[in-house]
Amino acid sequence: MTSTLALLGGRPVRTRPFPSWPIFDLADETRLLQALRSGRWGRLQGTEVAGFEQRFAEMHGCAHGIAVVNGTVSLRLALIAAGLRGEDEVIVPTYTFLSTASAVIEANCVPVFVDVDLHTFNIDPGAIEAAITPRTRAIIPVHFAGQPADMTAIVAIAARHGLLVLEDAAHAHGASYEGRPAGALGRVASFSFQSSKNLTSGEGGIITTNDATLAAACRSLHNCGRVPGGIWYEHHVISGNYRLGEFQGAVLNTQLHRLDTQTTTRDRNGRRLARRLEGLPGIHPQVRPASCTRHSQHLFLLRVDATTFGAPRDAVIEALQAEGIPCSGGYGYPLPDQPLFRNKAFGPYLTQVAARLDYSQVHCPNSQLICREQGLWLDQSLMLGTDADIDDIADALEKVHEQGHALVRYQRQAR
Repeated sequence: MTSTLALLGGRPVRTRPFPSWPIFDLADETRLLQALRSGRWGRLQGTEVAGFEQRFAEMHGCAHGIAVVNGTVSLRLALIAAGLRGEDEVIVPTYTFLSTASAVIEANCVPVFVDVDLHTFNIDPGAIEAAITPRTRAIIPVHFAGQPADMTAIVAIAARHGLLVLEDAAHAHGASYEGRPAGALGRVASFSFQSSKNLTSGEGGIITTNDATLAAACRSLHNCGRVPGGIWYEHHVISGNYRLGEFQGAVLNTQLHRLDTQTTTRDRNGRRLARRLEGLPGIHPQVRPASCTRHSQHLFLLRVDATTFGAPRDAVIEALQAEGIPCSGGYGYPLPDQPLFRNKAFGPYLTQVAARLDYSQVHCPNSQLICREQGLWLDQSLMLGTDADIDDIADALEKVHEQGHALVRYQRQAR
C-alpha cells in the first residue's frame, strides 16, 4: 500500500467525516419540548430525572441511582456519603482526568497516586497494595477508556483492608466485567454525562449503588440535606442543591434508548481495529483481558513505540490527522505533575496536611511514558462507524508505518 503521505502532498486515506457526536433526532426534540411545555423544569416537580435514574440504575445492575449536575460532584458526594472524613487518604490512578483526584480534595481528603499498568492503562492492583497506609479509607479505580479495571483483585484488596471501592465509571456506560455491569462492581460508582461521554446530556452525572443506606445519604446530600419525612426547610447535613434538571433528564431518557446498540457497535469496532493492528510493529492497542466482557470504547487507546514503529508518537499523530483520522495524544502529563498538585493549590481544603504533601515524589513511570511519548487516543464517535471506517484507521496507520522514514525526514526539516 506504499504511497506518499498526505502530510507530504499525497492523497489522504480518507476525506469523508466520521460519525459526529452527539447523535440526536426528532425523538430527542419531542421529549425535550414535552419537558419544556410541562412547566415542571426541576427534578422535584417532574418525572424525567426520576424515571431516568431508575432505568439507568437497572441497566447497570443497581437498585439505586442518584442523578446530579456532573461526574465530579457524583464522586465527591459518594465519598462524603460513605463517611470519609477530613484528611483520610484515597488511592487514585495517575493516568486519569483531573476530577478523579480533585473530587477527593473537595471532600477534604488526600489523594494518594499510584501508577497504571502499561498495557491496560488501568490502575495497577500491585501498586494499590503498596500504597495503603493506616490512613487509607478508599480506592477509586477508573475504568479507563471504558475497559473495567481489575475489579477482582481490587475488591479483594479492599476487603482485606476494610476500604471503600468507588468506581469511576465516567467512560464505562454499558461496559461489563465478567458479565457484570460496570457501576455494580464496587460499593458505589460514579458516571458522567458530559458532552463527550458515550451517554450525554451536555452535562450531568449519576451515582449508582446497591447499598440502600448509602443511597439515602447520597440522595440527602444532593438535595440540600433534606430527609424523607422532614419539613421542607429542614436540613440535616452540610450540602447543597446538586440535583439534575428535567431538561437533561428528558434528553438522557431518549439517549438511553440508543446506548445498548451503540455500545455493541463500539465494542465490535474496537475488536475489529485491534485485530487489524495485530503485528504492526510498534503499535500496541490497549490490552483487553478476558474479564472485560464488554468494552464501551469511550476511547480506543494505543501506544506508539517509536523505536520499532519508525517514527515518534507526535509525528504519527500529525501524519494521521493529515490522512483524515482525528486523533490526539491525550493527557500531556500524569496527574501528580499538574500545577494544581505541584503547587498544592487546594484552596480551603487540606490546610493542616498540605505542608507534608510532596507530589513531585510520586513515581509513575508507566503514566509518564504514555503521556510524554507513547499514548494515542481515538474518540468514541469513530467507533460508531462502519467496517470500512474502521479499516480506514488501520490503513492509515499502516501507511504511516510504511512511510516512517519519510515522516522522520519531514520532521527533521521542519525543526
